[in-house]
Amino acid sequence: MFGVVIAFKQYRYSRDGFWASIIQSKWVGLQNFKFLFSTNDAYIITRNTLLYNIVFIVAGLVLSVAMAIILSEIANKKLAKLYQTGMFLPYFLSWVIVGYFVFSFLSFDKGMLNHVITSFGGTPIQWYNDKTYWPLILIVVNLWKSVGYSSVVYLASIMGIDKSLYEAAMIDGASKWQQIVNITLPMLKPLMTILTLLAIGRIFYADFGLFYQVPRDSGTLYSVTNVIDTYVYRGLKTTGEIGMSTAAGLYQSVVGFILVMASNYIVRKFDKENALF
Repeated sequence: MFGVVIAFKQYRYSRDGFWASIIQSKWVGLQNFKFLFSTNDAYIITRNTLLYNIVFIVAGLVLSVAMAIILSEIANKKLAKLYQTGMFLPYFLSWVIVGYFVFSFLSFDKGMLNHVITSFGGTPIQWYNDKTYWPLILIVVNLWKSVGYSSVVYLASIMGIDKSLYEAAMIDGASKWQQIVNITLPMLKPLMTILTLLAIGRIFYADFGLFYQVPRDSGTLYSVTNVIDTYVYRGLKTTGEIGMSTAAGLYQSVVGFILVMASNYIVRKFDKENALF
């Protein structure tokens, strides 16, 4: 935690080592934080970071729970394991590899999508120069990569639900949908609440690989792909100011902490048992 002090210094590396560099570096107060808020891009990067993460949290929660319920309802367990493995695999791929996968679909001259469009008599689209489609592309790619992993947590929770509850519901004539609504979802509610609260804590963090590698750092797409993390990275490459990147990380952490506390307080007001603390 002592390294946080770099956010308030003009950090300059010294041959005497890391700690000596911190001590010898000049204090600059809040100058490093101005980098995030004093430019015209401050609104854009904050808007993009927040809106994308809100969509990722909501859509990820819905799809992960839905996928876990679907997998739990497959009678053939070997087939269910096969589907689960297929969904889980994208999580282990690096964003560099995913970026090349996306490029194989969106390349202007050799991309699969443009071949399909031209085969139907349409005009090829320069995907990496047209920002119209990229919010949807980034959301789809992120969900494709993460939903399989997230669903495993909910699937494990579903497997732990007492089977006698479902048997009693079947005896009472409950349909499969009624069993899901009245048994599965209420039993998953505490886990859903906790994971959502933790996700809210990182709402000011963006997945750097997703927003940098997948759009291939195309300058024409910055208005819809530039987030706090990519903005700081490009600024660090340009200026070399380590204190600036430390300030951005501290800002993200403090805001995330405040959001977790506020969200947890709201949850406690409605249902104390489902709160984190």
